[in-house]
Amino acid sequence: MYPHYTLKLLCALAGLSFLLSGCEKAGLTMYDHPANIYFDLDNDDLRDSIVYTFAYDLTKAQDTVFIPVRLSGVREGRDRQYEAYVEQDSSSAVAGTHYEPLKPAYTLPADSGLTYLPLVVYNTADLESTAVSLIIKLRASDHFGIENPRIIRAKVVISARLEQPAWWSMWLGSYSRTKHQLFLLVTEQTELTMDGLDAPKNLYFASMLTMMLNNPFGWVQNHPEKGYVLEPAAAGSTALYHFYHQDNPGRIIPLRRSASGLYYFIDENGEEVR
Repeated sequence: MYPHYTLKLLCALAGLSFLLSGCEKAGLTMYDHPANIYFDLDNDDLRDSIVYTFAYDLTKAQDTVFIPVRLSGVREGRDRQYEAYVEQDSSSAVAGTHYEPLKPAYTLPADSGLTYLPLVVYNTADLESTAVSLIIKLRASDHFGIENPRIIRAKVVISARLEQPAWWSMWLGSYSRTKHQLFLLVTEQTELTMDGLDAPKNLYFASMLTMMLNNPFGWVQNHPEKGYVLEPAAAGSTALYHFYHQDNPGRIIPLRRSASGLYYFIDENGEEVR
């Protein structure tokens, strides 16, 4: 009765059918899209600032940095392997010295969209004076592609260097990184305030360090729970001792007898810690 309405209805139905067909194809394409992986770091700034420092816990000989790796694609009910490598030309860290060499492949567990690449890092003496870094990149494997080159790269900085905090000179006088390490060890305080009302508390922490510096042998004997050792640098020697944690004998602070007969720790500049 209304042929022009019928024609419009047919055209509308045809258009809807076309759109639905397009959606089905788009959905199918997304479902069949090859699986990819990428480093799931918070933002572009953090991509160059994954910093691990041993500065506040020198008892550790090594630790593990877990770098998040995320799946872009469909989860599967089987384990799949992904691969990563260190870009040597852009890295100052040395494999076997500053970090454990990467494995040939790592596993993304079944039904998982997120895993972590474990980077084992070592606490070496040179990290007290300089930081080292390494660039880790993901590479394509039999199970995963690396579609977006912007997010398959992560820079890790490894350090053990302490820096003088603003409050230090107010309560503790002269500064050295060695003195800072001893302060952290003795007091277990990472910072003090600059508020005069906190003077009694802060001076108490400063006195804890002074007592340890004045009698390091007594401190070791009275604090076995700390796990620190003082032993002669050479058999029979009483002029020079090595102070270190039993779990990390490679990180030594020298303790030397002065001409006056008193013992002083020696800092990174060869000066006596007072």
